[in-house]
Amino acid sequence: MEPGEVVAGRYRVVSLVGRGAMGIVWLARDERLDRDVAIKELRPEGTDEGGGDVTKRAMREGRIAARLRHPNAIAVHDVITYGGRPCLVMEYLKSASLAEVTATRGGLPPAQVAAIGAQVAAALAAAHANGVVHRDVKPDNVLLTTDGTAKITDFGVSRAAGLAAVTATGILAGTPAYLAPEIAGGAEADTRSDVYSLGATLYAAIEGTPPFGLEDNAIALLHKVARDPLVPPRRAGPLTDLLLWLLRRDPAERPTMRVAHEALAAAAQGGAVPVPPPRNPTLLLPSSPPRRVSRRNAVVGVTAVALVAAGIALGLVLGDDDTPGAAGSTTTPTTTTTTVPEGCVAAYEITNSWPGGHQVRVVVRNDGERTLTGWQVRWTLPDGEDIGGLWAGRLARDGDDVTVTNESWNVTVPAGGSTEFGFNGSGDDPRVPPVSCQEP
Repeated sequence: MEPGEVVAGRYRVVSLVGRGAMGIVWLARDERLDRDVAIKELRPEGTDEGGGDVTKRAMREGRIAARLRHPNAIAVHDVITYGGRPCLVMEYLKSASLAEVTATRGGLPPAQVAAIGAQVAAALAAAHANGVVHRDVKPDNVLLTTDGTAKITDFGVSRAAGLAAVTATGILAGTPAYLAPEIAGGAEADTRSDVYSLGATLYAAIEGTPPFGLEDNAIALLHKVARDPLVPPRRAGPLTDLLLWLLRRDPAERPTMRVAHEALAAAAQGGAVPVPPPRNPTLLLPSSPPRRVSRRNAVVGVTAVALVAAGIALGLVLGDDDTPGAAGSTTTPTTTTTTVPEGCVAAYEITNSWPGGHQVRVVVRNDGERTLTGWQVRWTLPDGEDIGGLWAGRLARDGDDVTVTNESWNVTVPAGGSTEFGFNGSGDDPRVPPVSCQEP
């Protein structure tokens, strides 16, 4: 396409808007309806001879998206072909992407992110009700206007629910840093994977980086997403539990998109959001915060990752990895440490706080000369405090008396080694209680 050219007899091309992994976007003028539109010219990579497969698929998917009319979704007006390539004619919105805004500001306040998420979730819930799975929810595909409106775009690469995420040509649809673990491992995309991707998008908007960071090597990043424990957000404050709900590894434990919309809308208004406890809390804090998104790295993630050879099985590259170690605190810590004769040491640290809540990290260290084959940490909750989401341990309560026991994967602690767990607590004035650690 060239500026000044008239496409499909009605769309006069004005200027180039941008280029992405899946195509080129042009600003055009619809001379029939006298309005600005965006034309997305899709690239035909990964097709059979002549590009027939991608053309048919894009036309079908564009028509599916065109059925969706929602104030928080970029509308698809038309599906055309140009030079044998499929094109989507879409609503044009003067805006910046969430990725651009986050890269510029270095992270947004949790309340603002909740408001953005509520709008996006509303559109995705409507899509899911129409049998459409987006498959590529990410900050680049969330557009923000100056009045606070958020709209999800790129429904042109969506699919009807139930179709395979990995195509016959070995193309994995989606952006690795925002894929759900099951999709990174080769499963089919469904509405629950969109919920996870929304959670990863909101996580990145607050933290400045997606849950598993960024890797230039797409296969290495897929490995992390599919197998590594999740890093709990450090800046999300009262939104932490809700984000972790969206990001649960088990798809069955995530909320539906409609429930996510309701919860995010309540959080944006400052309301309390009840979050069901996870059945298998297996989150773990990292040894150091992941690197933040730069303007260069913001475009590293690709919309479709081609596996190097069709014969590569994800199982071959998703091998075992070392468990991350102890996390560093981003705030001035408040800590208590208790040692018992067996060599078990527990350090309780308040790493973050916000009105009505706080985040705690407890490091279990083995100062003895033999390997611990299990551990228990006990304390009594200070008056007015309670425990919310817990990760990397199993919680037992007897009134205000708390016991956290190891999970199966962190049961042993070698001499001189450590492991840790964490939780979100409630209470206006968090205090550090005495803790004890022992081997069961």
